[in-house]
Amino acid sequence: MTKEKISYSDFQKLDLRVGKILKVEDHPNADKLFVLTVDLAEDSPRTIVAGLKAFYEKEDLEGKKAIFVVNLEPANLRGIESNGMILAASNKDKETVTILKPEKDLETGSKIS
Repeated sequence: MTKEKISYSDFQKLDLRVGKILKVEDHPNADKLFVLTVDLAEDSPRTIVAGLKAFYEKEDLEGKKAIFVVNLEPANLRGIESNGMILAASNKDKETVTILKPEKDLETGSKIS
């Protein structure tokens, strides 16, 4: 199912960047969520909550680079403020989920355009 089309100027509002996952912890109040500490080449790392626990082990994410939406408004997810979103793809029945990552090694903070 295709969603409503958006203009290119709407797409340009997204700030997509390469980030490096520094640390992955279990969310203390949710069975399906991880709490990620992510380096986006900013003054300090960000906390991003992600529903990846059913698909990844913590060790499989730590140290990996992925694509993040960095200009979302903060969201409180079960008591923890999330300041961004990791991008992932899934198959139709959502049994397989994979994070999106750059094909080649890019610097942390690199902009996706």
